[in-house]
Amino acid sequence: MKRLRVALLCGGKSSEREISLKSGMQVKKALPEDKYEVIIYDPASDLAKLVQDASEIDVALVMLHGRYGEDGTIQGLLDLLGIPYQCSGVLASALAMDKVMSKRIFKMAGLQVPKDVVLRRGEPYNTAKIVAKLGWPLMVKPADGGSSIALNMANSEEELTQAIEDAFAHSETVLVEEYIAGREITGGVLGNKDLIALPIVEIVPQAKHRFFDYEAKYTPGATKEICPASLPEHLTQKAQAYALKAHKALGCKGYSRTDMILKEEEIYVLETNTIPGMTETSLFPQAAKAMGMSFSSLLERLIELALEERHV
Repeated sequence: MKRLRVALLCGGKSSEREISLKSGMQVKKALPEDKYEVIIYDPASDLAKLVQDASEIDVALVMLHGRYGEDGTIQGLLDLLGIPYQCSGVLASALAMDKVMSKRIFKMAGLQVPKDVVLRRGEPYNTAKIVAKLGWPLMVKPADGGSSIALNMANSEEELTQAIEDAFAHSETVLVEEYIAGREITGGVLGNKDLIALPIVEIVPQAKHRFFDYEAKYTPGATKEICPASLPEHLTQKAQAYALKAHKALGCKGYSRTDMILKEEEIYVLETNTIPGMTETSLFPQAAKAMGMSFSSLLERLIELALEERHV
């Protein structure tokens, strides 16, 4: 049987390049060599080669996180080249990447989100007015970033000003949100038309980490991940329903992972990731494993979903 030729896109130019490369290497290792011919393309240097090889590529696995990969940019090129891929298309990717727009869509879909103030580069802002509206502490983040890069908690005006400047170093738009004290959970969704809600994962940052920041995400032992999360059944179902609703509201396909905060009986949606981390121990593969799907099986299912979309 002829092997499927898979273009594995990883690396790229975003601040999440190293994480993307790590995902890519583990994906390549997990795909059976007797079924797939995997060719790695790094968009930072290999776009011309990708275009040149397009007619010989059966499917693409996009393992690019952050700008130019998760924001719809590379998806547009793949659409032009006629190469099917496992993740959301241009519009859904762009909407999910833009935290300001995605929060508006979540609210229209009836989902709860934290209150916020949106800041734009070059426009004046008043920290006292921000605090008066949202209170302390505050969460500050770039509006179009990922992997919790430049995500900071502020408990004073000095910390708030510094956090805003840190975020502006990564984006033209900054989101300042009220802090929701609760349990951090995440819900995966798998499928195109027939969607499956994966088991909920609870994320418990350890020791010095007050929240799931970059260091907590990528330092071994810094975070405890509980899958399935130890929640009452009605809250598990509610969180899964929220993940499904967020996925549908943005128009996602293939898969997604929605991050949420559970505060007592209420669930607040933070953001949806259209290309979640894809190492064997990443959150989405953990959730898939909890429902009996190995890492390799998950990757093969994503390839099937990509090819299925080609014929729609």
